[in-house]
Amino acid sequence: QVQLVESGGGLVQAGGSLRLSCAASGLTFRTWGWFRQAPGKEREFVAAIRWSTDSISYADSVKSRFTISRDNAKNTVYLQMNRLKPEDTAVYYCAADEGSSRFTITDYKYWGQGTQVTVAS
Repeated sequence: QVQLVESGGGLVQAGGSLRLSCAASGLTFRTWGWFRQAPGKEREFVAAIRWSTDSISYADSVKSRFTISRDNAKNTVYLQMNRLKPEDTAVYYCAADEGSSRFTITDYKYWGQGTQVTVAS
């Protein structure tokens, strides 16, 4: 059974940092992504990483503030979020797939349960 388990969300002041983790069991994946969904908004792409090549992509809104990384031994992906802003408040979802496409929701077959990130102003 494939599972993605996220952790690391919470409440932080604007300008602060959080690190999200996503641990996978059951499969290894070619592509991992982070998405987020704010209240009343659609789920949007945040960042993605290709497992074998380390090819990385970011949404413009988080570029230079967020860093996606991986730990092969732990089959885990991380999202380091720095200089957080109130507009980063959302439920953050980890996603993974055996394919290579990375930017849209339909590119991913497996999803975590989501973790809340709240940035207070």
